[in-house]
Amino acid sequence: MAELDTAQAAVEAAEQDAQTAGDFARRLLAWFDVHGRHDLPWQRDVSPYRVWISEIMLQQTQVAVVVPYFERFVQRFPDLAALAAADQDEVLHLWSGLGYYARARNLHRAAQLLVAEHQGHFPASIERLQQLPGIGRSTAAAILSFAQGQHHAILDGNCKRVLARCFAVSGWPGTSAVAARLWSLAEALTPVERVGAFNQAMMDLGATLCTRSAPGCSMCPLSARCRAFAEGRPTAYPGRKPRKQLPQRAALLLLVRDDEGRILLERRPPAGIWGGLWTPPELAVDASPRAWCRERLGARVRQLEMLAPRRHTFSHFQLAIQPALLELSGAPTRVAEAATSTWVDPASPGDLGLPAPIRQLLEELVTRRPRLEGGATPDIARQE
Repeated sequence: MAELDTAQAAVEAAEQDAQTAGDFARRLLAWFDVHGRHDLPWQRDVSPYRVWISEIMLQQTQVAVVVPYFERFVQRFPDLAALAAADQDEVLHLWSGLGYYARARNLHRAAQLLVAEHQGHFPASIERLQQLPGIGRSTAAAILSFAQGQHHAILDGNCKRVLARCFAVSGWPGTSAVAARLWSLAEALTPVERVGAFNQAMMDLGATLCTRSAPGCSMCPLSARCRAFAEGRPTAYPGRKPRKQLPQRAALLLLVRDDEGRILLERRPPAGIWGGLWTPPELAVDASPRAWCRERLGARVRQLEMLAPRRHTFSHFQLAIQPALLELSGAPTRVAEAATSTWVDPASPGDLGLPAPIRQLLEELVTRRPRLEGGATPDIARQE
């Protein structure tokens, strides 16, 4: 008798779960049909390639920021073959300002692998798709559900917030236990029909109504079944990432200017911060700029001026940047290696991949006289 009761309870629970999932999807899709976003650039001429580019760009970046980058990117690289054949400098140049540049390097490498090993086609298997650089579980699911209609749940930051609130899932989603619970919910709720629309609706709801602060609960299609709303504390979910003090680092950036007004840039190593991008030479803050110019360039410094310091916040540390403008006396007598260094006109640096703070520094050299050391310290927006 006990076994029959247990079996009956399991059947009833399964039926209740199915009803919950069906009601959740119906409410969300009805809202999406009226209020969702249907004309984003990557929703036109849908293809695995265009979905992939958009999903990578949208990681930790808002839609409004991504749209112009996406349009420029696919205009220059309309397909996998064009991206795979491109020089990495051009890829990073088009990415400049979006931050988290490892995304661009992984994108370029994945395109090359797709052309070389997959005949220029995206794998139809989510497991094989996740083997490509920079493509995780949610990104792979988005590519296959949006472009091919395959039944896969996604779980980006917006989806995590919606699910955590609706089902009162406590804790920070970065922990494995909370992430596993949210994935389980996403998979149980994602319908077989209109899976792409459902996934887009989840993202749209999180981006437009179920926002991190001041969520629009009164207009939310899920408010009647949202446990966080019923508790009267929607912003308590999801749990916040534990705060910790960011480590502080400091660097001296040498803006070395020759007698033609050009600035010396060096390509950074492929790994690490600003990997593969072009920046001025970086020294320890106690190093001698004059000695560096003598040893590396065989040139004397006619004038040295310390510019206004500034800070740049990466995801895992904060960098205090002290720019130093050095005017050389005569032409360098030692030729730098062309593959790793170049002289550029700061007003027109070309198609090099430049981090946003470095592009800003070059623009300052063109538009005004540098500020002397001791001026205000501007904060530069978080990006990588």
